[in-house]
Amino acid sequence: MNFVSKSLSLPDWILIVFYFTLMLGVSLYSYRYIQQLKDYFKGGNRIPWWLSGVSFWMTSFSVAAFVFYPSLCYKYGWVGITLLWVAVPATIYSAYIFGWRWRRLRVNSPVEFIEERYNGTLRQILVWQGVPVKIVDDSLKLFATGKFVSIITNIPITYSIALVCGIIMLCTFLGGLWAVTITDFIQFIVLGAGLLVILPLSIYHAGGITKIFENTPEGFFRLTNDEFPWSYVIPLIILYAFSWSSINWSLIQRYYCVRDEKEVQKVGLTVILLYIIGPPIMFFPAFAGKLIVPELNDAGDIYPILCSKLLPAGMLGLLISAMFSATMSTLSSDFNVCASVITQDIYKRLLRNNAPEKELVWIGRISTLLVGILALGIGVLLSRGKAENMFRVMVTLFGVATGPVAVPMMLGMVSRRYTGRSAIIGFCLGTLVGLFLLYIQLGVSSFTLPIGITWIADKKEWLLWGLNVKMEIFMFLATTIITYIFMEIVTLLSPMSIIERNKIGNFFEKIENPIGNLEEDKEVLQGKVHFSPYNIVGTCGILIAIALFLVIFFSTHGIERYIGLAVSALSLIGGLLFIYFGAIVKPYDNNP
Repeated sequence: MNFVSKSLSLPDWILIVFYFTLMLGVSLYSYRYIQQLKDYFKGGNRIPWWLSGVSFWMTSFSVAAFVFYPSLCYKYGWVGITLLWVAVPATIYSAYIFGWRWRRLRVNSPVEFIEERYNGTLRQILVWQGVPVKIVDDSLKLFATGKFVSIITNIPITYSIALVCGIIMLCTFLGGLWAVTITDFIQFIVLGAGLLVILPLSIYHAGGITKIFENTPEGFFRLTNDEFPWSYVIPLIILYAFSWSSINWSLIQRYYCVRDEKEVQKVGLTVILLYIIGPPIMFFPAFAGKLIVPELNDAGDIYPILCSKLLPAGMLGLLISAMFSATMSTLSSDFNVCASVITQDIYKRLLRNNAPEKELVWIGRISTLLVGILALGIGVLLSRGKAENMFRVMVTLFGVATGPVAVPMMLGMVSRRYTGRSAIIGFCLGTLVGLFLLYIQLGVSSFTLPIGITWIADKKEWLLWGLNVKMEIFMFLATTIITYIFMEIVTLLSPMSIIERNKIGNFFEKIENPIGNLEEDKEVLQGKVHFSPYNIVGTCGILIAIALFLVIFFSTHGIERYIGLAVSALSLIGGLLFIYFGAIVKPYDNNP
């Protein structure tokens, strides 16, 4: 992929530097409006639904999406889109079954309610299990992004990782969740502009839509194939649904940062629409790439190759910024929500229960830096080791805890039956099963059990009575089922005490109370927003349009110029519309 670095020109660098400067400017602007802990970690529950929905979508994928999914589209066809479309039913489940519950919990962190529902022990178990996993996960994303930046700029990977992490830490440190969500929306504009450039150019150079459909292999546009059948897709939907309802803290944060339950439903609808429309637009260029670059050794290179071949000076910088923006969105959200857990569930709960708001805000900022520095350190270590092997081991390790964490969290919000004891035992046994399966994956050769189950070591999959199941799916299903079974067993064998019953009753009384019924809700519903996100988003949209126009007008020609100028015009119109809404919408009502 070194060919990409040769294509970077002065206009590309101008757009890249402009993009990062804009992100820092938004964070500085947001800094002065952070007054309380809830402002820093949940925007004072005043993040508008459209901002939260777009931020949810941007946070749910990273730059790796522009390697993995296009490679599947190039090799197998539409199945690459299908594997992203699993997010649609997952979001329906997450937003409409659990989203409103998360909002009614009235929390500052995604683990805070565990003590109120179960007990303090389980709360601390999930905190000390979840934060390290998140940090290591972020280090992997940093490593992948740093490698991407290193390839396209020729900057050594260690410095690339440090540069990426430094920018993200600074943005998140300054502006909290307001800065995170607003920069997410600006990144959405940049990503949209980039996609609206590469999509028509790829179709044009492939000979048109008709030629693309006529010259692809048979079955290329089927939803599934032999490599990724429905037996893989359906469990993947369940995995996404469980994760986005419980353990994916940064996405859950987008539910409880809005004004009320109705806003949560709008957040869900926004994400659903973006996931229906987005993947075909994002990855259709990979289908066209089948004709533009017919013989490609590494399918993961298809997107950077198309960018290098099709984009003139300036536009390549736009696409690079767009791809990077996806990971920046994910990492900034993770840094913020991890800091919320450290501040709310460790510092305030264990060390300074009566700490003043200003102190907690600064602890939140320091925690943001701590999370970023730890992720940076691990990312640098990854860059010096056998990264691919470490990556596979760590990604599998994350799968160990999905079921054992998700099951107690979700059951705790929908059922009064389960006790803290059942949740702790279910979590521990489910995790042990996951670790045992991880041991099998890492070093056990193929074997067959008397009940007809076979482990195929070289393929890393199980054969279950004639059905092939990949290890990551089997691990998720096994740990989830074991956790649930033992929660049921312990609940049946260990009756609930009166104290527990009353505690759980109080918990569900809060969930059953709509936003507005409790005294603590009045500040949110009657309070005033310090600034309008419309104006800042609109201003940034106009600035992006001007930058695009100047770079494209003076550095391109032909169809590339016309497409680029059209995208610039769309950005300008969008920016002006947001400025208009900012003028007519009341400061305390962020909804058009």
